[in-house]
Amino acid sequence: MDKHMRSSLWSAVIVSLGGFLFGFDASVISGVIGFITPEFALDDFQQGLVVGAPTLAAIVGGITIGPSSDYFGRKRVLILVAFLYSISAVLSALAPGFWTLVIARALGGLAFVSLVIAPMYIAETAPAKLRGLLVSVNQLNIMVGFSAAYFANYFLLQLSNSASSFAISLGIDQYAWRWMLGLEAIPAIIYFLLLFTLPESPRWLIIKNRIDEGRAALARFVPADRLTAEFQAMQESITAAGKQTKAYFSELFHPRLRMTLVIAVIVGIAQQITGINAVYFYAPSIFEQSGIGTNAAFAQAIWVGIINLIFTVFAMVLIDKLGRKPLLLVGLAGVFISMSVAAYGFNNATYQLNSASIASLENTVDTDKLQALAGQTFDNDVAYKNALKASLGENVMKQHESALIQAAVNMNPTIVLVGILGFVASFAFSLGPVMWVLFSEIFPSRIRGLAISAVGFINSLVSFLVQFLFPWELSNLGTALTFLIYGLFALLALALVIWLLPETKGKSLEEIEAAISSV
Repeated sequence: MDKHMRSSLWSAVIVSLGGFLFGFDASVISGVIGFITPEFALDDFQQGLVVGAPTLAAIVGGITIGPSSDYFGRKRVLILVAFLYSISAVLSALAPGFWTLVIARALGGLAFVSLVIAPMYIAETAPAKLRGLLVSVNQLNIMVGFSAAYFANYFLLQLSNSASSFAISLGIDQYAWRWMLGLEAIPAIIYFLLLFTLPESPRWLIIKNRIDEGRAALARFVPADRLTAEFQAMQESITAAGKQTKAYFSELFHPRLRMTLVIAVIVGIAQQITGINAVYFYAPSIFEQSGIGTNAAFAQAIWVGIINLIFTVFAMVLIDKLGRKPLLLVGLAGVFISMSVAAYGFNNATYQLNSASIASLENTVDTDKLQALAGQTFDNDVAYKNALKASLGENVMKQHESALIQAAVNMNPTIVLVGILGFVASFAFSLGPVMWVLFSEIFPSRIRGLAISAVGFINSLVSFLVQFLFPWELSNLGTALTFLIYGLFALLALALVIWLLPETKGKSLEEIEAAISSV
């Protein structure tokens, strides 16, 4: 590997750290929500807002990122992204209350635009034969970030319960959730510093008519014997692109594109409405509902990250061999089956407190207030939690929810674990990576950027609603019905994909357009 190839690889590794930070920032809250809910006395919608604030802010950031990166440059925007991640982590860790935490997490959400800028920078600096591989490093880093957050949360939880002098001296025993949030500042600061070692995108410099700087930047990635030819080709490409007619939003609704837009919206909504971010962002809370306890719930959440990573790699390897539609069909069928399994596991649960189980809680809650519930059998989690709220008060119930469920539940938690992990595997194998590939293929080149932005906005909005409403759904619909609804959405999406989506693998854009128009 020559020095220019190494330079391209090193740049891609540094820039894709933004993907790692996105994955970490998005999933670290899964371990935090159980601590802050009683501490800040959060209701269901406040929980949802804390979790969903970054996604809501990312919607705003997504609208402005294109013009910002075009005006200020890719590198400067990435440096700002790293700064926002750093500040968000520190402010989140120090947050004294609900609104401070929401604002701090929203700052991190503005940094989610790294998902757009990092691939753009890599594509503009990587050699053609490695471009696909290096761009995919960013997606892979997102999955690594998810896994790292679950591991970090579990490690900090164990450390907080260890009574070690080290944990006590750092306050981890009392403020484990603050360390979970603050830990992100370390890779964010490293990311911030490393970005200064990279050049600006050569393509952006040439667009801004900074020709000498653009050539010098390109020289870091291209050997001297090819530099002049590639530099001229880049200039010609930029000149040709500048002559293209501007795309307008109204063109998305042209009869020729109507079915394309319908398919994109269906896939974009299906990716989120089947519940993936409920699982990613609330994983330990979900596993606690099966009665395994907090420590085991955090341990099981680690498997969410591992399975996600493994099956994302499988999808990357197979997407050009099996095709987009087969992966979606297998994945959506798997989502429906897995969510149905999880719903079945929760639906079979019963809850009963007896004298022994109440006595086991004497160091946790005022057990005298639970005596009225002794011997009563509850057929679902909603009825049991409502009875606990009436006896103990809502804040006490939420603070000790895991222990109270563990003391009373009668169910098979393995069924729930299999269902949730099956869902994550099915998603990572299909809806996760396939959606963005489809979007890049089904829209005509001239309007592709505008179309992906529009459908991406809908996708992000649905994602926020899923995160925001999940605590309310658990409290009012119960775990079984909530997961069954996600499964039914997957079944509906499966039917629509079978009906409407043509295979796009190996077809030209013109062939894809003709195939969609014939639906």
